[in-house]
Amino acid sequence: MQTHGTAAHPQRFEAPERHFAGLNADLLARIVAAASDVALVVDAQGVIRDVSLGASAAAELAELRQWVGRRWAETVTIENRAKVQSMLTIGAPAAGQPMPPERQVTHALSGGVDLPISYSIVPLDGQGAVLALGRDLREVATVQQRLVDAQQSMERDYLRLRHTEARYRLLFEAVDEAVLVLDASSLVVFEQNAAAGRLLGDAGKRMVGRSLLDTLAPASHAEVQAGLAQARTGGRCDELTIHLSGSDTALMLSASAFRQDSMTLLLVRLAPLAGALTTASGTSSGLVTAGGHEGNGTAAPSLLDVVNTLPDAFVLTDMQGRILAANQAFSDMLQLPPGELVQGQPLDRWLGRTSVDLNVLITNLRQHGVLRLFQTTMRSGLGEVNPVEISAVAVPDGHQACLGFAIRDVARRLPADTRPARQLPRSVDQLTGLVGRIPLKDIVGETTDLIERLCIEAALELTRDHRASAAEMLGLSRQSLYVKLRRYGILGDGAPEEPGSSH
Repeated sequence: MQTHGTAAHPQRFEAPERHFAGLNADLLARIVAAASDVALVVDAQGVIRDVSLGASAAAELAELRQWVGRRWAETVTIENRAKVQSMLTIGAPAAGQPMPPERQVTHALSGGVDLPISYSIVPLDGQGAVLALGRDLREVATVQQRLVDAQQSMERDYLRLRHTEARYRLLFEAVDEAVLVLDASSLVVFEQNAAAGRLLGDAGKRMVGRSLLDTLAPASHAEVQAGLAQARTGGRCDELTIHLSGSDTALMLSASAFRQDSMTLLLVRLAPLAGALTTASGTSSGLVTAGGHEGNGTAAPSLLDVVNTLPDAFVLTDMQGRILAANQAFSDMLQLPPGELVQGQPLDRWLGRTSVDLNVLITNLRQHGVLRLFQTTMRSGLGEVNPVEISAVAVPDGHQACLGFAIRDVARRLPADTRPARQLPRSVDQLTGLVGRIPLKDIVGETTDLIERLCIEAALELTRDHRASAAEMLGLSRQSLYVKLRRYGILGDGAPEEPGSSH
């Protein structure tokens, strides 16, 4: 009995001599015709002696009958003749050895039509004659071409969308009027432009993700809610006078509603009642490219030119993460306007979900010197967030101690993470199935515990088990994080439990 086959050793009949001993030539020919689209009998000199066509190809490929008497290599395109010659030189496999793999060749038919065929070779005798069993790959080729066309269409649509979004964000940031985009139901801020940040001052630093009401004086809440409700139902609202929380500053607010992805959003405009728009004072950021030769002068000019023209962003910072130099790709990734500099700016102004990411990077570089494939995000100057992958190195002993970061945009990369996904203890159906059997309070408590545990595990993974940084990322004290680690059994055996411990 033969062993079971694998991908390289297909499983064959266990007793073919018992089942097929009485086959005659006519029955064998019918089996070949039923099992393949095209079958060729080729002699030892490579000449086609007979052709069999399956039922699906008999009418459409009738001209293949004219191949009889021609050399097999003459029927294929020039680049495929070596494949044909290789298949003809394959001898009969030894006992227990797998059959030769299929080879794909392309035949040139009349009228310039290409016919892709995948052949399997079966030796007929010891004289070199073979039986070539072929499968018509035209449908596969058609599907592949459609896939390529669809991918190219998606690429064009993606680029068009990116360009449109870049123009929108440029316009959004360029206008002098303060503009906010809110969710019409919750009044949570989705986006704000730079003018809004300048107008709101400290209140505008962390507006995104928070309710607009959080930045307003309590006396303005009722009027603003009524006005925005009017905009949500009627499309726009009358101008309102509002006051910021903890400030006597009076602003004029107007709003209009629009629809996006089946959601109702509000476009809110703010303006000061009197006086000029105050602007926050700040230093001009600066881009020091490697091509500008702003460095310690130790690198050859050609190397600087290469670094400056790399498609991936490269940034050089001091040991605290303040930018010393960057190449042009970094400026392009941030979508900075020409002339705006990044030199002297902290890298975490654009890098990371929070400042924790850069702290984790710097801590690991100081401890280990090298860090590879760190996953985080990059915020462009227009507010767009893209996933990036960072490899970094510390150079503490040079002319000036510094850190080097190679940053790659991975927004278009296909997922390649083969790690098994976390399995939730309960599915949504299981949780909803508990309704009526246990109190709602217990269901909510179980769901909260599940989400809390998954968030803690995600934070530990993002910070590479640096628990102090994970606590900061989650907005917890170190003591609270350690309590939760013990509660969910995440705290490893023998791991330090002191709140000040770091890993």
